[in-house]
Amino acid sequence: MRVYVNEQPVDLIPGMQVKHALLRAEQMAAIAAGLKVYDEWGHELGLDGALADGMKIFVK
Repeated sequence: MRVYVNEQPVDLIPGMQVKHALLRAEQMAAIAAGLKVYDEWGHELGLDGALADGMKIFVK
C-alpha cells in the first residue's frame, strides 16, 4: 500500500502502522524532537495508529 508522509510517497506492507511510515520516511528524529503526527484533516495520530492505502499524514 502507498501512504504519503509530508506529501512524500511511502510504500508499505498492508497492516503496518504510523511509526513504520515515519521510519521509512526518515521522520523519527522529528518525532523525538517533539513534533507530532496529524492526518489530512488535522487530527493527531498515535504512533501505533492504523494506516490505509492513500492516507496522507503530516509531521508538524
